[in-house]
Amino acid sequence: MSKAQGTVLEIDLKALKHNVAFLKSRLQPNTKFLAVVKAFAYGSDSVEIAKYLEELHVDYFAVAYVSEGVVLREAGITTPILVLHPLPESFETIIEHCLEPSLYSTRVLQAFIAVAEDKKQSNYPIHLKFNTGLNRLGFAEADIPNVLSIIQDKRAINVTSLFSHLAASEDLKESAFTLQQIEQFISIASTMVNGLGYTPLLHQCNTSGILNYPNAHFDMVRSGIGLYGYGNDPKFNSYLKPIATLKTIISQIHTLKSGDSLGYNRALKATETLRTATLPIGHADGIARAYGNRKGYVIINNQKAPILGNVCMDMIMVDVTTIKCNEGDEVIVFGAQHTAEQFSETISSISYEILTAISQRVKRVFYR
Repeated sequence: MSKAQGTVLEIDLKALKHNVAFLKSRLQPNTKFLAVVKAFAYGSDSVEIAKYLEELHVDYFAVAYVSEGVVLREAGITTPILVLHPLPESFETIIEHCLEPSLYSTRVLQAFIAVAEDKKQSNYPIHLKFNTGLNRLGFAEADIPNVLSIIQDKRAINVTSLFSHLAASEDLKESAFTLQQIEQFISIASTMVNGLGYTPLLHQCNTSGILNYPNAHFDMVRSGIGLYGYGNDPKFNSYLKPIATLKTIISQIHTLKSGDSLGYNRALKATETLRTATLPIGHADGIARAYGNRKGYVIINNQKAPILGNVCMDMIMVDVTTIKCNEGDEVIVFGAQHTAEQFSETISSISYEILTAISQRVKRVFYR
């Protein structure tokens, strides 16, 4: 890794390879691996991450919305791409770019079949999502007879997978609920397979499901946050490597005397002499205002520097009173040691939020 030149997000592809290998080591050899690259690959850069994951021979990608899948196809990605939350107005685009929709209600199922038939498709791959307790998207188990009646004799489509989503697989205090979800999915899959007359892929496990519920890996698993180095549990975090390091530099150092104020709304009023450093990163780059006023901190020369006053759009100020540092010195916002999980915990948030919040104006630099 190089010394930061301004604000950059460094992506360690070797760490990504390590994470894929670790997660696959938890699987049976014939279990397929789906890599979730939605939300700009959790803030990293979906195209670069997907290109590298293709080199590692993942079986599937997943994105949230059709536009994300289009970006990957236009970049030359050929691996199958599951779109987790497609909307009917984008169904023609799905077919044009060979994307595979998750269909989760009677309305979207019928709408997609109509578009597929209009486009003279044959056995177009679709994925049927069932709700087993997350209560976000998905058919209910009671919908199965209606689903089967709708797709019966529809040659335009083919059910490639049946899947569901675990709600609390990272929380072992909720294991009874998770096991109930798994059992319900098994029941749904059995009924659907009998009705279809063939067996689609089955998948339900997310990263924490992979790690905590090996008996529920079925035909394929889906990993998002685990790819990027987080296992939602300290015992698993130790086996994973965060791939992203957010770095910046010290632009200027100031000395405040007692009575001086700092930043917008004079949120900090010094009661003693303070030495502060201004950094070229702010809420437009993903550092929310909630991190201000000594909630969050960065690392300068291996020491914690609390964020002072209100976070500005393009800058934050930090306390370096007790830290030996100079203008131009490197600053770590989060990385392998001071992780995104630790950074986000200071405002009772989660690693997912800070990772996906990093603005695309922050330069991404990739290392193999």
